[in-house]
Amino acid sequence: MKIGLYFGTYNPIHVGHLVIANYLAEFTDLDQVWMVVTPHNPLKDKATLLSDFHRLALVKEAIIDNPKLKASDIEFHLPKPSYTVTTLTYLLEQFPQHEFALIMGEDNLRTFHKWFNHEIILAKHKIYVYPRALTIQEEIEVKQMGENATHDYKNHPNITFCNDAPVMKVSSSFIRQSIKEGKDVRYLLTEPVHQYIEEMHFYKN
Repeated sequence: MKIGLYFGTYNPIHVGHLVIANYLAEFTDLDQVWMVVTPHNPLKDKATLLSDFHRLALVKEAIIDNPKLKASDIEFHLPKPSYTVTTLTYLLEQFPQHEFALIMGEDNLRTFHKWFNHEIILAKHKIYVYPRALTIQEEIEVKQMGENATHDYKNHPNITFCNDAPVMKVSSSFIRQSIKEGKDVRYLLTEPVHQYIEEMHFYKN
């Protein structure tokens, strides 16, 4: 199978994540999309980050009825901090029958040249790039970076731009802050995820 890897902290997973994952699974040549939950980096503050277990559980709840989407904890078992190239190498060793591709937002592509061993990733794997609605600050940063940020990749044979993918201007940080303020965010989450968060009283403090 051809599998797209969609990395994220998913803190929490929301409809924006799911729209992208489902679009890639349904409208490209990918057979499945694995939503790879990024573990907590022990060198970084985790004040607002749920435990690895709970974030994985939320992803599983969100996609429980979709056979084309899968929650993955693969990076929980690898050395930290996790490098994407290391994860890809491990997956190829564990699942030699599969082909693995990366899924990333256009914002990540702009800094892809800074990734550890990015040349190896690009040489061995396909990358599917979806558009992303930017915050005002991000728009300023993109203008400062200029067009050169992505133009080198425009015609690369291993990069596919999914420009028709639906874009939702919603973020996990917005959801966390909204919950803290007592706002109703039920329509930004799937019902199982919303219930899980409510029952566990996540993000309220």
